[in-house]
Amino acid sequence: MALLQMQRIYIYALNKDRKKILDLLQRREVVEVRSMLKEDSVFRRTEESLSVQDFEKNIAIAGEALTILDTYEKEDKSLLSALKGRKELPLEVFDSFSEKYDSVLDKAKRIIYLSKSIAEAKAEILKLQTQIEILTPWVRLDIPLNFKGTKYTSSFIGALPRTWTLEELYEQLAEYMPLDINIVSSSKEQTCIFILCTKDNKDRVFETLRGMDFILPSITTDISPAEQLSKLKDQFELSELNINAAVEEIMSYVKDREDLYFLQDYDAMRIEKYDVIGQLLQSNNVFIVTGFIPKKDGEAIKDELTSSFDLVVELTEPRKKDDVPILYKNNGFSEPLEGTVSSYSPPGKGEMDPTMVMSLFYYLLFGLMLSDAGYGFLIAIGCGLALFKFRGTMERSMKNTLKMYMYCGIATVFWGIVFGSYFGDIFDIVGSTFFEVTDLPVIPPLWFFPVEKPMLMLTFSMGFGIVHLLTGLAMSGYQMAMKKDYKGIIYDVGLWFVLLISGIVLLLSMKMVTDILGINVTMSDRVIDIATILFGLSAIAIILTNGRESKNPFKRILKGLYALYGISGYLSDVLSYSRLLALGLATGVIGSVINQMAAMTAGGLLGPIIFTIIVIMGHALNLGINALGAYVHTNRLQYVEFFGKFYEGGGSVFKPFKINTKYFKVKENAK
Repeated sequence: MALLQMQRIYIYALNKDRKKILDLLQRREVVEVRSMLKEDSVFRRTEESLSVQDFEKNIAIAGEALTILDTYEKEDKSLLSALKGRKELPLEVFDSFSEKYDSVLDKAKRIIYLSKSIAEAKAEILKLQTQIEILTPWVRLDIPLNFKGTKYTSSFIGALPRTWTLEELYEQLAEYMPLDINIVSSSKEQTCIFILCTKDNKDRVFETLRGMDFILPSITTDISPAEQLSKLKDQFELSELNINAAVEEIMSYVKDREDLYFLQDYDAMRIEKYDVIGQLLQSNNVFIVTGFIPKKDGEAIKDELTSSFDLVVELTEPRKKDDVPILYKNNGFSEPLEGTVSSYSPPGKGEMDPTMVMSLFYYLLFGLMLSDAGYGFLIAIGCGLALFKFRGTMERSMKNTLKMYMYCGIATVFWGIVFGSYFGDIFDIVGSTFFEVTDLPVIPPLWFFPVEKPMLMLTFSMGFGIVHLLTGLAMSGYQMAMKKDYKGIIYDVGLWFVLLISGIVLLLSMKMVTDILGINVTMSDRVIDIATILFGLSAIAIILTNGRESKNPFKRILKGLYALYGISGYLSDVLSYSRLLALGLATGVIGSVINQMAAMTAGGLLGPIIFTIIVIMGHALNLGINALGAYVHTNRLQYVEFFGKFYEGGGSVFKPFKINTKYFKVKENAK
């Protein structure tokens, strides 16, 4: 439940060492740079947004080039590649990349240019194909399509819908003789014709042709269609050659894919660095770095800097008004849930870190909602094997995620054994279906079957919820103790403990309640009388003390009454833990239904095979759906019911100046 202590750090150094100092700080990843000092006539901040924009632009260029390469040759990535983490490279590789930075960027731009030229060539090919299709029916015509006639004649070149014979055409135009009609080509869709008539009949021939739905060619040429078609085919072949050449050149850059990834990481590092440079105060010769550093790292970084550079490092305690960043300090069991806490909100000023206590309930609640030993075993073993296989290269975030699910899986195995669920009732179904086992269940539960005793399961779920809520209330008291708010411990925590516990005792003394819950509780009259007195006294005390900040007695009583009304909120919170029953039953019942369906197909020669397929597919689906439900509802119980009793958050997570890369990481001592 601890957070690492922070210190303010001030570094005063010479501008000539700025790059080396910032590189060192970026690799150490222990300083969060903050602007803590104001500008004056000597020290000013520089605007680096234009440089950052250039780096972002180059990252986008490299990303686009990589996307293009993937369209021509997919990168060979295994399904487990995400578990391997970033590739480690020596520091010298990062430092020397500046020498080939421009050439790699030029390659990226060239890939994009080639892709654009391919797209343009393909568009040109489509255009040429259309023109070729239009000209093909006219290939037998030995005059240009824009031929209009001679001194004494007029010509019409075009197409008529459907098939026309020469006789039909002459019949339609017989009154305008003399004229000459030639059918250039004919198909079911159209008949391409060439007509030559005297100039006197030009208009009348055209009007008749229009009535026959005559249309002119969509393209015209100064040369014969055959010659034009030959040119178009040459252009078509040239475009195809250009596309093939461009594709071949793009494929030649596949070997540079890693350099393009590196360029993205290299510029991501520079963005991080230039963001920091923009926060530094600088004069002509000196620059100042200010920010926060974990106290445990302060002296070490101070010694490393002072031993390597001419500078001054000052470490001081944070001020009360400082927005000190949060850095968690948890053991390996609780650390995987730091991200879950941060997703809600990091601890605020003066608050404790709830991760450790939350983790105890988180894993138990997840396991209780899934509650199948078979499913838990698969989750735990799968995550454990992945953690072992990639233990040296896996990223911290991925490692924590797998550890979280591994612990959730172990908790699921525990509750599955307690409630006797192993892939539903698979052992009973297999035993009775294939081996004629009659002594069921094959593996009895350690406690009871929730399906057979749902009210007992509901009682247990609500009892678990009460423990969870009271723990949250106790943590509220712990935080008050840290702040030395002793009145708050008594009035806002102690009185509520008395009220809630005595209220629970009174409820359990009622036969109607115990009958509904299916439990048998025996209490003496003395215990009931004491609980009644304590309940009444604590209720009165809450009314009198919860509005103690108000001087007006009337307002104080009203605020106290409103505070006492909060007991209804506790009731609704306790009822919300019924989801433990609902989700736990859902997992087991669906699993059993899947097993029953599989058993119905178990007869015959292929029965065992069909049985196995149904079981595997059905339980895989059941595991996926209910594991997701368990995850969502476990988070809800933490965020709403548990955190609602003591936790506000509002802090900011420690964000050190670091090498924020995606594909590669520095290994300074690489051999």
